[in-house]
This record gives sequence, structure tokens and C-alpha cells, in this order.
Amino acid sequence: MADALTGLEVPELHRARRIADIGSGAGFPGLVLAVAVSRAKVDLIESAGRKSAVADRLMQAAELDNARSITTRAEDWAKGPPPVGGRESYDVVTARALDRLVVLAEYASPLLRRDGVLVAWKGAREQAEEDEAEAAAERLAMSLEEVRRVKPFAGAEHRHLAVLRKVAPTPAGLPRRAGMARKRRP
Repeated sequence: MADALTGLEVPELHRARRIADIGSGAGFPGLVLAVAVSRAKVDLIESAGRKSAVADRLMQAAELDNARSITTRAEDWAKGPPPVGGRESYDVVTARALDRLVVLAEYASPLLRRDGVLVAWKGAREQAEEDEAEAAAERLAMSLEEVRRVKPFAGAEHRHLAVLRKVAPTPAGLPRRAGMARKRRP
């Protein structure tokens, strides 16, 4: 939970009204953020039904009415506008321990409103990963703004938050077909 709360160091996350947590698994950081930013609506996007079911049980036990789980892939959710999808409807997209930055940027871009941010929880910094994200940023309408070191708890030596901002409308062709971001990076 302490790790999830480090995201609140990013001002846009603290002020967000709509948050999408992609690849949320059983609900981290999404559920923690739903409690911490109670005025925000938080969508936990997870493709595995069994993981969404765990998140649903946790939401029910915590009596969270500002969070919901959505069992689908981020690419599919981004295809349609609300209420049947989430295209360009989020202030912030979060992801923790999901994939490389360039893949996360491709998932997030179609979900974010212009000027929205992706906050990605990462471990040790990898210059090659950051360079790859910067090289693809323009094609994804995203810009790598900062990589912020955080220390959520004693012993957390190499924790970082990568913050990317959506700087233009979603490019044509995004989202690509499910799985393409990982197979063929932009």
C-alpha cells in the first residue's frame, strides 16, 4: 500500500477526477488510490476475470463506491467512447509492474484526455527503456516528463515513478489490435 501511495507525489494524480489502472491485477495501485483520492472515479482494467473477481470482493469489503473493475484488455476498452469504453476519458492512467514504458505509453495514449498523464511504477531505472519511450513518444502523442525516485518504505532501494504526458490528440491507428504493442513496438 505504501508503494501505491507514492503515486500521490505526482500532482495530477492527486487532483484527478477519472483514473484508469491498467493491468490492475487484484487492485494495486487502483484500490489504494480509490481510497486515497475518494472524489475520483477509478476504473480497474484487467483482462483476467479471476483477478477482477478478487478486486470486486475487495471493493465490496471496503465499501468502495468510487471504483469498479472492468474485465477487458486496455486496447479494447480504448476503442469506444464512454459508457461502452474509455477512449480519451481519463485524467490519469496508472500501471504498476506491467510492461516497458513504450508499451505502457501505447496503452495509455488512447485512454487519456489531452494533457492527461500516465504514472508508471517502475523499479531500477533503465536508460535503454527511457530512450525507447522517448523515441516513440511523438508517434504516441506522449512525452516523457520525468522519472521520479520514490522511497515508499525502508529497504525500497530502486523505486521510481515514470510520468508521461499526452501532448496531442490520439494518433490514427491507436489503439492497435490487442497484443500488438508488446509484439511490435512503435
